[in-house]
Amino acid sequence: MVRRRAAKTADYVAMTLGGLLFAAPILYMIIGSLKPDGEVLGGLGGFVPRNLSLGNYTDVFRRFDSDATGHLTGFFATSLIVTTIVVVGGLIINSMAGYAFARMRWRGRDLTYAAVLALVVLPFEAIAVPLFYMLNDYRDTIGVQAVPFVANAFSIYLFTTFFRGLPKEIEEAARIDGAGPWRCYLRVVVPMSKPAFATVAILTFLTQWSSFLWPVLMVSDPSVRPLPLAISVFQGQPPFQWGDIMAFGVLMVAPVLVVFLAFQRWFVRSVAATGIKG
Repeated sequence: MVRRRAAKTADYVAMTLGGLLFAAPILYMIIGSLKPDGEVLGGLGGFVPRNLSLGNYTDVFRRFDSDATGHLTGFFATSLIVTTIVVVGGLIINSMAGYAFARMRWRGRDLTYAAVLALVVLPFEAIAVPLFYMLNDYRDTIGVQAVPFVANAFSIYLFTTFFRGLPKEIEEAARIDGAGPWRCYLRVVVPMSKPAFATVAILTFLTQWSSFLWPVLMVSDPSVRPLPLAISVFQGQPPFQWGDIMAFGVLMVAPVLVVFLAFQRWFVRSVAATGIKG
């Protein structure tokens, strides 16, 4: 019993230290965003909360007040619209594809699924240039930032894996009652797959909200500039104030933390069910 308690205590201490290690950069950024510019880069002293104010946040909004540089609210709106299109559209299309691979029988299914799995390991950088030439006529639009990323091979894989782990007996009972594939998918499979939908939503949100390479290639108009591209432009413009940069970083990270905390319970359940840890 003593050994078990000691091992359990050691586990909690190790997890606490690990959590603090991962949270340290975020805490440093939050505290730095509230400090005067001259006190931000202070090493470990940057964690000491003194002389705190919201002046850096005011400066961020003030510096984005012209049509030449764009408006901060416009950057947020662009990122929010693009991310919403990709997340919502991806949940619909990728879950439908996953259901087709997991439950329906059709010619060429296994070959098509193998092709999808092959796309999982293909980095976006490998297709960025061909995709750029294909969609060059649609530069500086919301659609060109969102539509190419709605269908996602990894999301299809996650849905397929989760759907294959669901009990078939419930669907078979629904089919006996006269339900077709659409009704089984909407009325049976989707309500049982909330963890999978939450996981895909979180992963897609994280990826799309921080997307940088594609906007660099396709966006030059400040009116449709997303947040990651805006912060890269912001930190390269004088005056170079680290407090303002930290404040901008907090504004960009805050929605990600809110989304993750909102869906954390379902995310953990899905990870445990699908075995995608690591």
